[in-house]
Amino acid sequence: MTDFQNFTGTRPVADQHTFDIAALQHWLAQHMPGFAGPLSVEMFKGGQSNPTYKLITPQRAYVMRAKPGPVAKLLPSAHAIEREFRVMGALHGTGVPVAQMHVLCEDESVIGRAFYVMQCVEGRVLWDQSLPGMGKAERGAIYDEMNRVMAALHSVKPADIGLTDYGRPGNYFERQIGRWSKQYVASITQPIPEMDRLMEWLPQNIPAMARDESLTSIVHGDYRLDNLMFHPTEPRVLAILDWELSTLGHPLADFSYHCMAWHIPPGAFRGIGGLDVAALGIPTEAEYIARYCERTGFTTPDQLKADWNFYLAYNLFRLAAILQGIAKRVEAGTASSAQAVSSAAGARPLAEMAWRFAQQA
Repeated sequence: MTDFQNFTGTRPVADQHTFDIAALQHWLAQHMPGFAGPLSVEMFKGGQSNPTYKLITPQRAYVMRAKPGPVAKLLPSAHAIEREFRVMGALHGTGVPVAQMHVLCEDESVIGRAFYVMQCVEGRVLWDQSLPGMGKAERGAIYDEMNRVMAALHSVKPADIGLTDYGRPGNYFERQIGRWSKQYVASITQPIPEMDRLMEWLPQNIPAMARDESLTSIVHGDYRLDNLMFHPTEPRVLAILDWELSTLGHPLADFSYHCMAWHIPPGAFRGIGGLDVAALGIPTEAEYIARYCERTGFTTPDQLKADWNFYLAYNLFRLAAILQGIAKRVEAGTASSAQAVSSAAGARPLAEMAWRFAQQA
């Protein structure tokens, strides 16, 4: 995907995501302090699973995240927006940058789906990980800030902010592999042999550090450059976006997912694999890993290196399963953007890459 215009800004609300704006305005006037209409609604162009709307009033703008439809029609574990609302609400004020939460509505009778409303954070979403148009120093600063914010998130103790029950304790990798295997099997459109091999290989090859129960953090689940809102001019993150896959889990699963960018070539998944990162001022993967280890103290780069192929195979498998879910929703007509169609085609190449890493582990 090189046409980043498809992802930035807002557009009119697509037919399958329309709802009764008057009903929403009436509900917000009763339940959200400070809200005053008249209300108009646009839709953000990014985001392929939970539709994201911009709510505009004469005084201010808000952001609304909604489920794509009534619960009855969705995969059981998908689109848990009430969890997004809870985790961001808990993290607000910890030093981890998040938008402020306003109100959650789980009553589907209001607009036909559950939703929540939060602060509209104005800034930059940077879609292209090679950061075109920037100087080397600015690129380096953006990457270091991404690293700092992830280390800050993983350093928050869930118990300190009331999130001890935000995920099930123990066996994180086994449970995740099981979850994404089930989700993949439920959304197969065409068989991918590498996914079958990975479903068998991954549970049998979980490294010792991945089983270390003392390493439990709040994990974002989809931490990458384009899920961060940067300050309009400074290399500073104002808010981490898109928390729908967050849970309690292993920080190295989250961190290694983020590092897939160094292996995925530019194109459909906006990676930096194969680019001359030194010439761009972007850290190498090894430098990025070293900085994270330094900031968190969880492990050393050498310890991590021994298990790195497992983590990459696991994350590519997981991403392939997510994209296969999008493919299924495209088929069913519930995926929320035209870009979903091109993302859906990516499951197979990612599964093939995952299997290559598994064979090197």
